[in-house]
Amino acid sequence: MWATSIWRSGAGTPTGWERTGRSVDERLIRAATEAFAELAATQGEQVLVNQDLHADNVLAAAREPWLVIDPKPLAGEREFGVAGVVRGRELGHGRDAVLRRLDRVSAELDLDRERVRRWTIAHTVSWGFADKPIAGHVEVATWLLDAA
Repeated sequence: MWATSIWRSGAGTPTGWERTGRSVDERLIRAATEAFAELAATQGEQVLVNQDLHADNVLAAAREPWLVIDPKPLAGEREFGVAGVVRGRELGHGRDAVLRRLDRVSAELDLDRERVRRWTIAHTVSWGFADKPIAGHVEVATWLLDAA
């Protein structure tokens, strides 16, 4: 399953966490592991999603009002596809800004807020560090975990 392969390839996995010296709170690794296992097994309708959709990848364009660049497409439920938007610090960084985006994206796109929250934690932890944690990603995942 695609979610499992994404998870296994990231440094935010339990193995990657060990390799990087347990550099983030273990709660984040547990929450991401559980989210990938539970959410992947219970997904809704599969649609084409861009797992790297965030404001820095949306440009003003001449032929259209905007253009999405650098797509990383895969099939998954809609709730997975908005993780980058919820996490994106280019739209404002801070606990309140992240939770406002979570609420707004979930409401305006008629998405299950809890699934969006959990997918965003899983995606953020998975993409959150390679050799060392990306501070903004760790903060976002922590804020979302604490917002349960």
